[in-house]
Parts: sequence; C-alpha cells; structure tokens
Amino acid sequence: MGLIERFGRAARNPRLFARGMNRLFYRRVGLRHENPEGIDVFDEDWDTLVVLDACRFDMFEQVNHLDGTVTARESKGSATAEWLQANVDGRALRDTVYVTSNPQLERNRDSWDVSFHHVDNVWFDHGWDKETGTVLAETMTEAAINAYEQFPNKRLVVHYMQPHYPFVPADTDFDKTHLDSIESGDDTATGENVWNMKFMGQIDMSRNELWDVYTANLEYVLEHVEDLLEKIPGKSVITSDHGNYVGERAFPIPIREYGHPRGLYDTPLVRIPWFERTNGERRTIRDGSADERQEAVSSSVVTDRLQDLGYKE
Repeated sequence: MGLIERFGRAARNPRLFARGMNRLFYRRVGLRHENPEGIDVFDEDWDTLVVLDACRFDMFEQVNHLDGTVTARESKGSATAEWLQANVDGRALRDTVYVTSNPQLERNRDSWDVSFHHVDNVWFDHGWDKETGTVLAETMTEAAINAYEQFPNKRLVVHYMQPHYPFVPADTDFDKTHLDSIESGDDTATGENVWNMKFMGQIDMSRNELWDVYTANLEYVLEHVEDLLEKIPGKSVITSDHGNYVGERAFPIPIREYGHPRGLYDTPLVRIPWFERTNGERRTIRDGSADERQEAVSSSVVTDRLQDLGYKE
C-alpha cells in the first residue's frame, strides 16, 4: 500500500488517523525504524531459539508450564517484518538454520541482505494446513527436529506461527468469513482478521473473550514446543518477535488498540518473554556457507499465505 493510499484511509477513519499519529511519535517522524531498546537476538547465547509469533510476556508468564527461567525483554519491532529486518538484515548468519511458518522473510528477501546457512519455508507447500489457514504447531516441531538432525552443528531458529491468529483450537464463529474464504479458495480475500475487525468496530466480541482464545492458542503451541525441547539438546530460548494489543489504550493518543501495528513500541507490543532451558550438553556450533539451494517461491503464494494469516498488507 502506497503512502498516498495510507493517508487516504487514515483521513476517512479517525482511528486509523490516531494510530498513524502514534506511529509518528514512536518513530520520531521517520527518524527511527525500530525499537532502540530492543535486544539483538543473535548476539544472545543459545543453540535453539524458539520464536512464538505475537506472544506477550504477561500472557506467557500466565500460562507457561515448562521448567526453566523466564524474564522479560524488549523486541526491536512490533511486527514480524520489522523484527526480522532489525535482526537479520545485513547479518552473516551462516551458522544458523531458520525454520519458519511465517512468509515475511521470503516476502522481503529482495529488499534485505539475508545470509542464513539454510531456510526451511515450512509454510510454502508441505507444511501448510488448508483447513485452518496456518502452519500447525505439530508440523513445525517435526520440521525443526528434522532440521536439527540434518544440521546438528548449526544454531536453529524455529519460528512458530502461534499464538498469532488464526486461533487453531478456538470454537468460535467470529472469523467465519476468514475460514470460508480459505475453504472456497477465494482469491479476493482482504486479509482481515479478528484484530482488524475489532479495531474497526466490526465484531461484537469482548476483550476477555479475545484474551481467552488468544491464550488457548498459546497453550496449544506450548504443548508442541515442550516436545521440541525434550528432543533437541543444547541451550534453548523461547521468545517472541513482538506482542499484541488486546484492547489496551495506546500512547500518546489513548485509542483502544488491537493487533500489532508496526511502528508502535508500546509495552503490550514489545515486552516479550525470554525463557531459558538447557537439555544435556551444549551443541558445538560451526560456521558454514550461505544457502544457495533455496527454492524459488512464487510471489502469489506468499501473498495468499499472508492473507490467510490475517496480514492486511
């Protein structure tokens, strides 16, 4: 979406205008493109980094049942693309394998200088679940274990889609339009999700109901993350790329916000978990070459997957 179109949308909707003004505040009118207080995850000490997409610290602290130590950190971004760019663009990560359920790296590959040893786009073909319109947590765990067996001397980043929308275990009908568009193969879907609809006042669902289905998605993914941690040796960290508003008042303009708009560095969006646990001996990590075997991915597939995952643009 171009700048003129963005201004047009904002001018027609006061909420979007207020969000835009808040973004200008956090980004210092374009002088800042990431959260300056956020951590550089690749400078941290770990063998396996588990990324739970859109997982808030307070939510993780509430439902986590895994043995380990957890602290709060700050993310560099409030959306996946922003977090990825801040952490991987221009970095030599040839000692790292990235196993991902999120298409944002592929969407921006031509714009970023990316050099992982290997990237497994689980979302592209074999791992995509058409019924739910996402990559299931059990599929990601299986892919991550396979990656460890193939690359035992590399750092491993495992990017699960949950607890990010769609909500896999939820028995609700608020996102029936989303599910119908997946089942019918509708290529005109707009990418609306429950957060966008709630922000725009298009659905009648309480903040408590949203919190419950959101936490259920986290509980679901943690069951499969536990299996991963038990089967892969070394020091593992569980964190997130960003958080998510669930009806909190934004700052400085106090509109009630939902979702994870990029460029807003409020606490619900950037306060993330940092859980550490070591299983057996640390792995010996060795550098390697950049992966030149990456298969070509159709841009239309990337767009379709992002729409199913609720990305508006």
